[in-house]
Amino acid sequence: MSQMPSKVEILQWISDNPTLTAKRDIAKAFGIKGAARIDLKRLLKELEDEGHLEKRKKSYRDPDRLPPVSVLQITGQASDGELLARPLEWTGEGIEPVVLLIPRASDPAMGVGDRILARLQEVKGESHHYEARLIRRIGTNPRKVLGIFRKGAEGGRILPIDKGDGKEWHVAADATGGAQDGELVEAEQAGPAGRMGLPRARVLDRLGDPSAPKAVSLIAIHQHGIPDSFPDAVIAEADAMKPAGLKGREDMRDMPLITIDPWDARDHDDAVWAHADDDPKNEGGHVIWVAIADVAHYVRPGTALDHEARKRGNSSYFPDRVVPMLPDRLSGDLCSLHEGVPRACIAVRMQITATGEKIGHRFVRGLMRSAASLTYQQVQSAQDGAPDDKCAPLMDEVITPLYAAYAALEEARRRRQPLDLDLPERKVVLSDAGKVLSVNFTERLEAHKLIEECMVLANVAAAETLVARKSALLFRVHEGPSPEKLDALREVAATAGMVLAKGQVLKTAHLNALLHAARDTDHSEVINMSTLRAMTQAYYAPQNFGHFGLALQAYAHFTSPIRRYSDLVVHRALISAHGWGKDGLSHEEEAQLEATAQHISDTERRSMMAERDTNDRYLAAFLSERLGEEFTGRISGVVKFGVFVKLDETGADGLIPVRSLGREYFHFDREASTLMGSDTGLTIGLGQRVTVKLAEAAPVTGGIALELVSLDGETLPKGPRATRGKPPKRKLGSAKRKATVERRKAERKRR
Repeated sequence: MSQMPSKVEILQWISDNPTLTAKRDIAKAFGIKGAARIDLKRLLKELEDEGHLEKRKKSYRDPDRLPPVSVLQITGQASDGELLARPLEWTGEGIEPVVLLIPRASDPAMGVGDRILARLQEVKGESHHYEARLIRRIGTNPRKVLGIFRKGAEGGRILPIDKGDGKEWHVAADATGGAQDGELVEAEQAGPAGRMGLPRARVLDRLGDPSAPKAVSLIAIHQHGIPDSFPDAVIAEADAMKPAGLKGREDMRDMPLITIDPWDARDHDDAVWAHADDDPKNEGGHVIWVAIADVAHYVRPGTALDHEARKRGNSSYFPDRVVPMLPDRLSGDLCSLHEGVPRACIAVRMQITATGEKIGHRFVRGLMRSAASLTYQQVQSAQDGAPDDKCAPLMDEVITPLYAAYAALEEARRRRQPLDLDLPERKVVLSDAGKVLSVNFTERLEAHKLIEECMVLANVAAAETLVARKSALLFRVHEGPSPEKLDALREVAATAGMVLAKGQVLKTAHLNALLHAARDTDHSEVINMSTLRAMTQAYYAPQNFGHFGLALQAYAHFTSPIRRYSDLVVHRALISAHGWGKDGLSHEEEAQLEATAQHISDTERRSMMAERDTNDRYLAAFLSERLGEEFTGRISGVVKFGVFVKLDETGADGLIPVRSLGREYFHFDREASTLMGSDTGLTIGLGQRVTVKLAEAAPVTGGIALELVSLDGETLPKGPRATRGKPPKRKLGSAKRKATVERRKAERKRR
């Protein structure tokens, strides 16, 4: 064969002949001789630059394995009739893997030649190498609908729950999926939209009772207006993307960068590596590499992908699902730093001293390959002396140096004194059916803190670089608390017998002193909650107002561009500032930064509210089977109409209505956050321990109603009658209550 082969033919031959990969073997196979070898060398170099091949010594090999989300093509059927597929972007060594498609009942019919996006699971000991589950067919993007199914004579109809969607959908008899009348269902458009009659749909999933657990997050998503389906143009752009190659990038594929994430993470947007600094001027220092997925390479300004990502602002996370900012083709595949797969990245190399001070950094645009995808638990166990088979080979070169660098960063953190709140997170654990199995405290490991400190340092480096280069960017801003909120915090502290001094410029160190004084006391939780309430909410802005909570002068989000649009903007700013390409921050974007900052701050709050509402409903569903039981907790809020209690066991917030506190009238003191009985003088305030009885739990609304059984271990006294008289001027039953009254009198005199 004398004609020069195509790139596809070369890749196919290397895949079919993994033991014959030297350039001379390839030349011999295609009959390439003489001067034509120069053209072959050029083709091989282009394939290497594009990331399709990796040169090892004198041979060329497909470098890697299949990522967890891949594009496949249906090739035929197995002997038992199940569909087989081949990966269209296979870049691994050796024989091309065989993929078996595992269908669901709701999957559409597929045939030979169909291209699909699928989630893969590697298997051992089978005739196939991977098993795949369909995400969707490439080139199709059927509209999704969530609604109530109404059974009819020939199938049924779906009434959408979206307020703005009054159009019903017709479901054919063979497309109901067994849905029953009145059930909440998730469906997709079936066939092209016609001009006449109702649009047609096919039921994908029966969610049962609209108040059932499996429906909770979907309802919150729709109620808060979070977009959960991508427009056709966005999907088409994502499907057309190809993996970035080496051209114009620094080759980082030999660096032992690793990703460390939760066990259930589907995307990996950051990787880390550290080693001792060999600079003699920095004795005992460290070099930390943080590599972040190069989302900007794929999501260009002004494209449909960009418009949709900005519209969403961020990914939204729920106990049973994620609503991503980017389609699966990007978030789960091309932009995710999967183990053993070449991926484009923007990385920062940071030098720190033995005491954790950053003394230099530089950014690069590179092509990396993750040495391992690890979990926080794996890494922590390895550091604690029990490495598994995956971590053991990485101990000396990767894990131990990372912890050594973290120790230095932790020392610098203690000197900086960012706000040190102690508010353990709780995680709702669901069954496959969506029922709450348990509500657990999220384990806080050193491995979590290690990654956090590396990310904070990288975010600081991004902000400093862009400020130094006078580039436009979005800062992550966190302003200090207002004087009014500080006064309220001082009231709470004084009630607990603690002091937050006045008359000085507030620093996080002052708040930390209060938090540390409360630690290991009965007041710890209320002081932490009250300090959190005193804080302003962080937001995005093109102006730099500093980050109070982290005690940093300049801070920008850089490390999560797969799930935050703000980080994508910072990536583009870095690209423009370094002159890396034409995919940097455009002039139009710069002019719109103020509006973008406001918009993505709003979408962040929208997601937080939807996530909170979802958790409230799940917790209410979890507790609804325990009506009448008693629980311990602590008062977390006091309002005119009642008292909020955070339950110890689940972290759920329930309301004790003021009408159920007793037969007397309760006066509300807004400044002190207390309710005082007009007859008994009983004072109810933040932080007090309570025992309550569960009176009501409504999964539909997430509301939990409680009855007060005891306060600070004492049975609640009952007033003789309801009266609106002034509270009595007599002893209140405890030294603490006396002190509260005397302090209020003194405050009034000073005013």
